[in-house]
Amino acid sequence: MDFFHSQESLTAMQWILRAVVAYFFMLITAKLMGQRSISQLRLLDFVIALIIGNIIAHPLSDEGLGLKGSMITMSVLVVLYTSSVIVSLKSEKLRNFFDSSPLPLIKNGKILYKNLGKARITLDDLMAELRKASVEDIQKVALALWESGGTLSFFLKPQYQPVTPLDLNFPPKSFVFPRTIIKERKIDVSLLHAMGREENWLKLKIKSTYNADIHNILLATIDETEHITIFLYE
Repeated sequence: MDFFHSQESLTAMQWILRAVVAYFFMLITAKLMGQRSISQLRLLDFVIALIIGNIIAHPLSDEGLGLKGSMITMSVLVVLYTSSVIVSLKSEKLRNFFDSSPLPLIKNGKILYKNLGKARITLDDLMAELRKASVEDIQKVALALWESGGTLSFFLKPQYQPVTPLDLNFPPKSFVFPRTIIKERKIDVSLLHAMGREENWLKLKIKSTYNADIHNILLATIDETEHITIFLYE
C-alpha cells in the first residue's frame, strides 16, 4: 500500500495501482452523488466537478502527493454536496440560489434582448437552440425560457402546434412500447420467457414474416401485440 503515500519516486506498477484505485473511487463517488450530477451540470454540480477533478488529478501526476488525503477531501465534499442537495429540496431560498428561475428570452414572437445579456448568450446561440428544436421562425414561438441548466425550453403559438387525434376527434390509439428482443444476433431470453414464448416460436415467426435468420438480424423489437420489427445487417 506504499503507493497511497507520498514517495520520492513510484514504480510503473505503483502508478498503475494509483490510477486503478482513483478510477474506482471516482465511480463510487459519482454513484453516491446521484444521476443529477451526471445528466445536468448546474451551478452546484459544476463547482463540485471542478474541485473533485482538480483534487484527484494532482496525486495521479505527482508522486510527492499521497492518495489518502485526496480521497478524504473528496469524501467530505461528497457529503457536503449531498447535504446541500437535500437541504435545497426543503429550502426554497437555497433552491433558488442554486437553481435560478427560468429566464424568458422570447415572448409572443419577440426577442427579449436584455434577457439575452442576463443569460450570457448571443443571438447566434439562441438561433442555434431553435434550429435544434426544428423551429425556423421566431414569430411562431409563444414563449422561450432559458433554464438554469443551460437549456432552452420553448412553446409554440397555438396555431403552429402540431395537430393531435384529440383535436380531430379521432379515437385515441392505445400506447404501444416496443422492446428489444434481438440485439446483434443475440436473443433476450428473459424477455421472451416473460412473454410466455420460446426461442423456436420467435425464430419461426421471423422466418415466416420476413424470411430472415437470427444471425442476419442487427436489431429486432417486439410490442405487446407480438408485432416484430427487424433491422438486418447491411
